[in-house]
Amino acid sequence: MSPDPNASPINPLPPVVWALVLPVLAVETLFSLGERGIVGGPAAVGWRLAAFQDYAFSGQVFDWMLANGRFPPEHLLRFVTYPFVHASFTHALFVIVFILALGKMVGEVFRAWAVLVVFFGSAFGGAVAYGLLLNDPVPLLGGYPAVYGLIGAFTFLLWMRLGVQGDNQYHAFTLIGILLGIQLLFGLLFGGGNDWVADLAGFATGFALSFVVSPGGWSRLRTRLRHR
Repeated sequence: MSPDPNASPINPLPPVVWALVLPVLAVETLFSLGERGIVGGPAAVGWRLAAFQDYAFSGQVFDWMLANGRFPPEHLLRFVTYPFVHASFTHALFVIVFILALGKMVGEVFRAWAVLVVFFGSAFGGAVAYGLLLNDPVPLLGGYPAVYGLIGAFTFLLWMRLGVQGDNQYHAFTLIGILLGIQLLFGLLFGGGNDWVADLAGFATGFALSFVVSPGGWSRLRTRLRHR
């Protein structure tokens, strides 16, 4: 059979990947245009900082919610909005590239709802770890914890494939090891914050969720538990 001459040379991205990328792109475009005075007038210069205050995850606010047993919706919203607010255009660009690459690989195996569960579940897990383990006044923002969750899902897929092939499954963790090593090196050379705590928690959350949300995952997990 001859190949379709009208077929695209690039495999299309799953729609759920665009659903995650486009808000990041739209928000960053708006901030960048505002900072350059192209839209919004003089007040637009402060849009990014205002978004930090309203939508970034704050460990101090989280501590207040736990101490008082009060969970206002506007503060709970921060758990799922902070991945779409970035410190700079470059920050957002790297997140977009990672979502496109990892979202494609994971989205071709996972259903759309499962990709969303991994993405937002990892963002939530990363924020909780950041708030509980640290006492950092710096707000958590950007999509890296959620991206690391996608890395966790991709690692799960590699881990399962290596298991079927009878190879060493620990090789699946090579990617996360390299990324964390690079992040540590950059932190030592150029200084950095405590975001790596949220990133690592996001990875662990994404990997763990994949046992449940991957195709056949819940049935496979119940079977394994029965045999223990």
